Amino acid sequence: MGACQLRILIVTDAWKPQVNGVVRTLEYLACELVGMGHEVCYATPEGHPTVPLPTYPEIRVALFPRSRLLKTFEEFSPDAIHVATEGPLGFAARAICRHKRWRFTTSFHTRFPEYVHARFPAIPEPLVYAILRRFHAAAAVTMVATPSLKRDLETHGFTNLALWSRGVDIEQYSPGRRMPVADFLPDAPRPLFLFVGRIAVEKNVEAFLKLDLPGTKLIVGEGPQRPELQARFAQAKFLGQKTGDELAGIYASSDVFVFPSRTDTFGLVLLEALASGTPVAAYPVSGPIDVVGTAGIGALAENLGQAALQALAIQRDSCRRFAEANSWRASAEQFTNNLALTR
Repeated sequence: MGACQLRILIVTDAWKPQVNGVVRTLEYLACELVGMGHEVCYATPEGHPTVPLPTYPEIRVALFPRSRLLKTFEEFSPDAIHVATEGPLGFAARAICRHKRWRFTTSFHTRFPEYVHARFPAIPEPLVYAILRRFHAAAAVTMVATPSLKRDLETHGFTNLALWSRGVDIEQYSPGRRMPVADFLPDAPRPLFLFVGRIAVEKNVEAFLKLDLPGTKLIVGEGPQRPELQARFAQAKFLGQKTGDELAGIYASSDVFVFPSRTDTFGLVLLEALASGTPVAAYPVSGPIDVVGTAGIGALAENLGQAALQALAIQRDSCRRFAEANSWRASAEQFTNNLALTR
């Protein structure tokens, strides 16, 4: 398959202007696949009538997308179909493939059972897992980011799982972008403890903000919890959404990257921080365990504050060396190898 040029259709409900790990992963994937000689088409909410996602008004989901999506399938005539998300477009693509008897792959990016339960406690996690298990059971292969997530989903009855890891742009995220704090944030004493991500209940940002740490806590991102948390934790610096060189500079200029989430399947931000030379502090859960493990590039502990202080002693150059071994090209090759399992 490596010698073949494929027409690859990727269906995703998560797309720009959203800024999250799923969207960035798919963007990097497309760049690498095109560089490998493949032709890629994305079917996204663009061009469909949309409505705001409940509790996430900035995220819009497609309404009744099946007929328009079927036209995309017919016009592009793909050799391989990948359904990246379990939203309206994902369900429509799944239905089309089953009706046409076309084989397809899926990926499990987000722990929706935990996310849904965190926002709507009356909805039990087993019910959501059952819905997702049925969704992915129709796929020839379901791709997951880490070995621990693969084991976890297997305990929930998921089958036909294959690994699809993530990469990092080591040119964009680099220790060379480190700058004095005064250049971007006056009156912020070191050490700088950084969080980057969506400010929402499922990211557990409050656990980070509650920590008794020296120096300054930096919060990069937007989300529904920002007004509440910014009011309650006035000493923290909420910098809003950052991208590109500005974000890379903040990563490199921070002293520890704190990752309080207990539900992320991977945490692309972990690799971005490490590529910037910034060690990681996190809970010992799926995602951080797979990325950081025992490589000496971060500290994992149930006492997150203790982990953050321990991470201050980690050598920044070891973080960078670790990240350099995780390329997006290797991730894309793993993706196409999984596509081969459908043929």
